[in-house]
Amino acid sequence: MRRWLRPVLLGLAGAATLAILWFAGPLLLRRMSFFQVRRVELVGVTAADPGDLAAAMEIPPSGNIFDDVRPYRKRALAYPGVRSAEVHRRLPGTLVVEVTEARAVALAPKGGRLAMVGRNGKFLPFDPALSAPDLPVVDKPDATVARVLGRLQELDPELFSRVVTASQVKGDVLVDLGGRRLWLPPNVRAEVIRAVMAAEQVLGQQGRAWGELDGRFAGQIVVRGRGRPA
Repeated sequence: MRRWLRPVLLGLAGAATLAILWFAGPLLLRRMSFFQVRRVELVGVTAADPGDLAAAMEIPPSGNIFDDVRPYRKRALAYPGVRSAEVHRRLPGTLVVEVTEARAVALAPKGGRLAMVGRNGKFLPFDPALSAPDLPVVDKPDATVARVLGRLQELDPELFSRVVTASQVKGDVLVDLGGRRLWLPPNVRAEVIRAVMAAEQVLGQQGRAWGELDGRFAGQIVVRGRGRPA
């Protein structure tokens, strides 16, 4: 055999072996009980019912972690309130499901009990009793109020945690902090929130009482009333 032919044949044999392993490997691994799915780990689930979500994915008892996980991901995405989902494998027998849920910004009455409201102003399919969220209460779902609360939640979590109730008044949003109130525009920006909080801090340093801080006017924060001492 010519010297140059032997390396070529060895290379072809190696490539053929890799091709067989590439295509047949997963099929062989799926038949091994060692890689059977024994555990489903849910990451990012805080409001949804973990048992219901896992059941909705319809992972069969004989499932193998080398099975196609795309159907599991599709079913997780179809679960109400789930915004994104990814499924990963962890050897030897765990499927890790990373979920992003729709975020709640308020609670509102529904059917004689409180239900979660999302940033779009619509009810979320989550049971507050499962996660016991500390959220503001609104009279009814409202897209404008939900949008403003979502901005507070995103930009100033500490301020958001102080909100007791919120409502829409002629297109603007009135936020109740439990004795003091904030007036905010429906398209409230980060600089307005910062200005309102800066005004509250200055009033506190001066020991001045206030009832309302109004951030609806460009370039200024209007202080009204004589609420609780700062």
